[in-house]
Amino acid sequence: MYFAGMNQEEKLAMFRNRLAKVYKHRSKLARKQDISCYRIYDHDLPEFPLCVERYEDKIYLAEYLRRHGMTDDEHEAWLQECIPVISEITGVPETQIFVRQRKKMSHRDEQYEKIAAKQEYITVLESGLKFLVNLSDYLDTGLFLDHRITRQLIREQVKDKRVLNLFCYTGSFSVYAAAAGAASVTSVDLSKTYLGWAEDNFAINRLKDPQRYHFIHADVKQYLKTLKPDSFDLVIMDPPTFSNSKRMKDFLDIQRDHVELINDTLAATSSGGLLYFSTNFTRFEIQREEIQAAEIRDITKTTTPFDFEGKLKRQCFRITHT
Repeated sequence: MYFAGMNQEEKLAMFRNRLAKVYKHRSKLARKQDISCYRIYDHDLPEFPLCVERYEDKIYLAEYLRRHGMTDDEHEAWLQECIPVISEITGVPETQIFVRQRKKMSHRDEQYEKIAAKQEYITVLESGLKFLVNLSDYLDTGLFLDHRITRQLIREQVKDKRVLNLFCYTGSFSVYAAAAGAASVTSVDLSKTYLGWAEDNFAINRLKDPQRYHFIHADVKQYLKTLKPDSFDLVIMDPPTFSNSKRMKDFLDIQRDHVELINDTLAATSSGGLLYFSTNFTRFEIQREEIQAAEIRDITKTTTPFDFEGKLKRQCFRITHT
């Protein structure tokens, strides 16, 4: 074992040293790139299975669920020892550190689970755009940091294009597209909560045009069946790995269903239209032969931010319609 023979004080010193090292490196890169929201630490040491993210002047601290063998009191004491270390290294007061326990997810759908109802939202900046994040009520904050580069990629390609964001979550891709001058932006999700959050993100960026920006509450699998050819020019699809919501006619299994989802999407795009497809399913294998596309390009590496290098669990593809 990595920590064999060490007492708790020695283990904590190892955590402090590791956190200080990665924070020095990543905070320097973040400042250089003018990034205020980024991941600092992600389970680097086996006995400290924590995810530490910075959202401007606040810290989001998530503990991955594990069999730690501690009593509830021992576990709480251990966690309370970690928090001052994080505060010390990052310079963020302990009162501004938000703690959550994260399950080991098999799919992103579970991450949407509400765990509190404080309704405490803060506004953060990313590439000059504003986003509402919630560090207290949900297992995820409302802004997927691993898609930072992908969002910028979309921003550079959408001017005057009809954009569709499927499984839109809180609409960060949609905000980027609208701010970049897309002809129209349609955001689709099964959750009214997240669609409302997406509309709020549009509002704080002063993006208000009901003729161009549409928010649709629908089951994506069924919604795609209603679309006509040449409805959109660029589509973003970041689905959960699995979902069996009562509001769906059928459950979603991304490995089983991705060919149908992708082909139905491409059928609704213009000639030469683009689909950016991503998945967090670690064992995902794209069925290239069954997809009716002119080109399928794996862009996972080129869309991996500096704070996720070596840790990224998602895949990302750029798929071109014929």
